[in-house]
Amino acid sequence: MCGIFGVFGVPDAAALTQLGLYSLQHRGQESAGIVAVDEARHARVSRAMGLVSEGFGDSEMEALRGPIAIGHTRYSTAGASAIENAQPILARVRRSHIALAHNGNLTNAVELRRDLEDGGAIFSSTMDSEAIVHRIARAHGATPEARVAEALQGVEGAYCLLIVLDDTVLVARDPHGWRPLVMGRLGDGWVFASETCALDIVGAVYEREVEPGEIIAVDAQGLRSIHALPPAPIHRCVFEHVYFARPDSAVFSGSVDRSRRALGRQLARECPAPGADIVFAVPDSSNSAALGFADESGTSYEHALIRNHYIGRTFIQPTQAVRVAKVKVKYNPVRELLEGKSVVMVDDSIVRGTTTRGLVSLVRAAGAREVHMRVSSAPIISPCYYGIDTPRREELIAAQMTHDELVRHLGVDSLGYLSIDGMLSTMPSGPDGYCHACFSGNYPTATPSEPELLRAGGAAGLPLGFA
Repeated sequence: MCGIFGVFGVPDAAALTQLGLYSLQHRGQESAGIVAVDEARHARVSRAMGLVSEGFGDSEMEALRGPIAIGHTRYSTAGASAIENAQPILARVRRSHIALAHNGNLTNAVELRRDLEDGGAIFSSTMDSEAIVHRIARAHGATPEARVAEALQGVEGAYCLLIVLDDTVLVARDPHGWRPLVMGRLGDGWVFASETCALDIVGAVYEREVEPGEIIAVDAQGLRSIHALPPAPIHRCVFEHVYFARPDSAVFSGSVDRSRRALGRQLARECPAPGADIVFAVPDSSNSAALGFADESGTSYEHALIRNHYIGRTFIQPTQAVRVAKVKVKYNPVRELLEGKSVVMVDDSIVRGTTTRGLVSLVRAAGAREVHMRVSSAPIISPCYYGIDTPRREELIAAQMTHDELVRHLGVDSLGYLSIDGMLSTMPSGPDGYCHACFSGNYPTATPSEPELLRAGGAAGLPLGFA
């Protein structure tokens, strides 16, 4: 899961891209990068580990000139968290350049990489995304969009792509539509982004979603669209609405805030907590769901946990040790609201249980009499191979413990999860067309042949965790 943002035909495109990446920082906090192309078709790249605010000083931004730019914020799901895996990728090929930013996971990355290496390709990273760059470089299509379409034939899994070939910006979304990608107008130019909140910050007017299986090309002649990829059933990621996207975004043509409030209301109907004094959220991604729960149950909503906003999202940290450490400094309870109370603590999901167990201890230490945990999604029991960093079943606490064991392990008085059907019923476009493999174990595609090697980026012969 990453954030991507691109601009065509607007002066100081890199500066706008930097702003867009700030809005997409929640989608990845490990590295950030921008590629800019000037009027002479010179491409320049700046990449750095860490947050957007840490990676682009005045000198870096001054060098990124021109009316074309694409940017990326990374959350590593394939390939180590290291500078060689930062995006966008920039490659020089036959007096030309290819730049690429990718959000998603390729499920056949191992096979793609092996085929390319057998043909003499040399990789400089452990990212699955680099395989697409090699395939574009080898494509022979008559137009940029035809080259991209040729390169994507046989590529499986989830991808939203922003690509620059010389002075053409190309946009592609996989036929299943796993990840969100939208487009907007800014004057005479175009803006593309993972979420609508990034359009808002630069003043772009939302036009539409990039359609599943669509390839768009934008150049001096205008915008063109083709559907050259084999059609497939739609499988949008329900976790975008549950957790990942910002609540002020519209994802898959529906308000994230509205869907999360609906999740909370459905949770209150399925898993009530009679006699509770207050409801509070694990901020910030659970705020809307907790509001919905409080509204439906008629229980007072309070801000009983205060989040330190200078700490990143603990779920998307690259290692377990970092996640544990950051939980300790991320939240602080409001003792006056909790002392002597029976409380409902609403969270959007429980993945590894690291955050939840620590928070329950904090809430009890602050004087809560009873702690009732309510989760606005179903138990996560299966790995995700389409862009969420849960590749090992052994990491998923709900797959390893019974309900009663979870209650004891987390230290709660009761635990209630939303059902899969209840969760899907709240989606803005109805329950159909969503991927719920991580909740159900029912995968819509063939699973990777070597999932551990996929996590390492498909780099055959490299030890796991290669950095």
